[in-house]
Amino acid sequence: MAQPAFKLHSSETDTDYSLFVSEPSAPGPWPAFVVMDGDYAFSDRVDLDPVRHAAEHVLLVGVGYGAGFGDSRNKRGRDYSPVAHADDPSSGGADAFLRFLADTLWPELERHYSVAPQVRGIAGHSVGSLLVLHALFQSKPFFTHFLASAPSIWWAERAILKQAAELRARQSRLVGKLFLGVGGDDSESMTADLRLLEEQLAAKPFDGLEITSRVFAGFDHYNVVPVAFAAGLTALLDY
Repeated sequence: MAQPAFKLHSSETDTDYSLFVSEPSAPGPWPAFVVMDGDYAFSDRVDLDPVRHAAEHVLLVGVGYGAGFGDSRNKRGRDYSPVAHADDPSSGGADAFLRFLADTLWPELERHYSVAPQVRGIAGHSVGSLLVLHALFQSKPFFTHFLASAPSIWWAERAILKQAAELRARQSRLVGKLFLGVGGDDSESMTADLRLLEEQLAAKPFDGLEITSRVFAGFDHYNVVPVAFAAGLTALLDY
């Protein structure tokens, strides 16, 4: 596991987070993306070279726990889930975690790095992408750019689709840029659920929301991560 650049305590979740940073060599200010599952995304299990090449002018910040999947110190099931699920008694803590990202982590990044103010990005994969969608479907999202790779739309009987529909019923405008990606060899539930989201957003679109969607042929749920992240950053930042 890579060593974190720094650690940060969250009063919002009462958790200590490990932050992994990939800093561009070019001078800033840089657009910045916080990346979920930082312990995994910044480990040797993921080839970050395509991502760094696509994001050579982007500050990437992996948010982790100093612990891998399955370790009790890893709180992704709590932090990334908008609503509780019976399989994880600790789940449903996404709102508190989003407050940490916006109110504690982001100001810390602005204090220590040359962060461009016009781009506030969030990226995730699987359950991490469920958080990305939850961050988007807010009345006034903090983030501006959203990268959702193989999002776990299935969570809690597809509650995120209901959240999006309820938001659309309240407001027609939602400004942001969204990238959706999935491997063509991912499970049928993952690919079909993503189509449900795409169809829902196409049937009743949000004014101001720009959406790019890609299916990566020949990739599955695991090896698609660097490919989807590289393509997503390229699309979202118009590189």
